[in-house]
Amino acid sequence: MAKPIYVLNGPNLNLLGVREPHVYGHETLADVRGRAEKVAASHGLTVEFRQSNHEGQLVDWVQEAREKGAGIIINAGGLTHTSIALLDALQAAELPVVEVHLSNIFRREAFRTHSYMSLAAKGVICGFGAKGYELAVDAIADLLAAAGAKRT
Repeated sequence: MAKPIYVLNGPNLNLLGVREPHVYGHETLADVRGRAEKVAASHGLTVEFRQSNHEGQLVDWVQEAREKGAGIIINAGGLTHTSIALLDALQAAELPVVEVHLSNIFRREAFRTHSYMSLAAKGVICGFGAKGYELAVDAIADLLAAAGAKRT
């Protein structure tokens, strides 16, 4: 069986649907998970979908993905702009990484335009709401297929 794509979500993403819906939309994290799982299945892949409000937990999951995963999709939330530890873990994972954000971070506060995660990511998808996760799964699937690693 193919290794799963780890879809990791950072602080406050558990509040999707109720926290600032004018910015992040009305879909819940469970809705986002369903979207990601559906697209992954269309590629013959699975996802390991997780969320934590704790930086260290996210680092642990990235390290786990290094051994057990095929790639990583990350929405680090506010840690995007602050976490060098998470960046280091993503770089050490040596897996394809796609960064995703629900909102267009470039149309928001200036501090949100800087992402440590981007230094480890093959690409960044932002501004498309929950659809961004679907696009990220498609992108990871394409990267895995191009690397010949889809069925490892």
